Amino acid sequence: ILLDLGLAYGMRYEYPSAERCFEKAVRVAPQKAEALAMAGTHCRNFSRYEMARHYFERAIEQPGATADTFTKLAELCERFRLLDQAAALVDRALHLDGGCALAWLVRARLERLAGRPDEAERLLRSLLANTEPNTWSTRIRGWYELGGILDRQGRFDEAMAAWLKAKELLQPSAAQYIASQESVHLQLQQASANISESILGRWFDFGATLQPPHRLALLCGHPRSGTTLLEQVLDSHPGVISAEETPIFFETYLALRRGFSEGASMLSVLDSAAPERVRQARASYFQCMNLFHDNSIGDRLLIDKNPSLTTLIPAIIRVFPEAKFLVALRDPRDVCLSFFMQPLPLNLTSASYLSLEGTVKEYAALMGIWRDMGPRMRNPFIEVRYEELVEDLESVAKRVLEFLGLPWDARVLHFDEHARQKLVRSPTYADVAKPVFKGAVGRWRNYEKYLAPWSEKLEPFVKAFGYG
Repeated sequence: ILLDLGLAYGMRYEYPSAERCFEKAVRVAPQKAEALAMAGTHCRNFSRYEMARHYFERAIEQPGATADTFTKLAELCERFRLLDQAAALVDRALHLDGGCALAWLVRARLERLAGRPDEAERLLRSLLANTEPNTWSTRIRGWYELGGILDRQGRFDEAMAAWLKAKELLQPSAAQYIASQESVHLQLQQASANISESILGRWFDFGATLQPPHRLALLCGHPRSGTTLLEQVLDSHPGVISAEETPIFFETYLALRRGFSEGASMLSVLDSAAPERVRQARASYFQCMNLFHDNSIGDRLLIDKNPSLTTLIPAIIRVFPEAKFLVALRDPRDVCLSFFMQPLPLNLTSASYLSLEGTVKEYAALMGIWRDMGPRMRNPFIEVRYEELVEDLESVAKRVLEFLGLPWDARVLHFDEHARQKLVRSPTYADVAKPVFKGAVGRWRNYEKYLAPWSEKLEPFVKAFGYG
């Protein structure tokens, strides 16, 4: 009960209360190692990786610590770029249990990070030959990891086969999400059809009654469009603080939906929100954001980076009419391929990415909202192309900072140094701790034959965003 209560506090960003519950749970638990490991797992689930590492480090010092606990701590050390420590923990895990599939997966990943792809591939092939049911989720991650290694070696057909194998293993569990995804797409179509320029203008004008205004910008677009790179560049500026893909605004919107039927349209929810309810939503959002940032936002510009919030652009305008919008763009073909390659946990959104057809369909649904809303809204916005960002970082950074009303600061050019000094929660945490990499531009051409059947669906976006 105490562990579950701590998780509930953590999900509400009340981290000191979560820690108090976890500590009490550890005191009363007969199996200290198990309680500490579960506390660490809960902290990881609400993205408090520093707390998670603290609990796992204590867990491995207890009698009865399992190989799984050592391996999960190794994964956290990898995220903190403590690769030697991670390797030592994997060794200890395998000493306890030579058959720990997760430990072999992490060892393979560490070999790849150390520049030994052949050894990483050998370890992965051995892991993937084990078809025991309890290794199912680890093998899925293993196929994704193998696909990435093969792609880097130019073995593109083999890489695609590996990713398809991972998705084949996930497919039986995806059916429950597909029907719900269709409903989401229908709601997005309704929003595009019904939320007009005049409605967005009325919501924008309502901002004059909402005082004081907040310094807020939404960084959106489609996942894998360079949102994390742009975020880390801007977060290097002393006048900016960024939030990495938190669910906070989704929770804000769900609070506005309370009392409506499941099928209620976005327009009906937003347009019927009383002024006082909008003010409560604003206050709740910033209260949670301050808790998430340990009350350190101050007077800095908050950048809420979350590609998934592209679907809620109208809601952002309704609740925060003063918000500015940064929209990351990238060649739609590169976006779809890159996202198809990602080892995402199965959920309502990621179920769409189990096939290239579903990936393209999801891209069209998400970016269709931007194509419709961008020309209608009066909020300031700027589109930032990934290809231009990696080609001329300084020019693009100056243009974006000017748009945000921030002075130039050369520290943004050394974003990779800044990223290495902080914990990056995004799945691309390893990439943004390195200098700008240009090799991902035009990567889709290596898989053109696989994308070809759905190129017609992408063509309107290719042309609209200037990639034709």
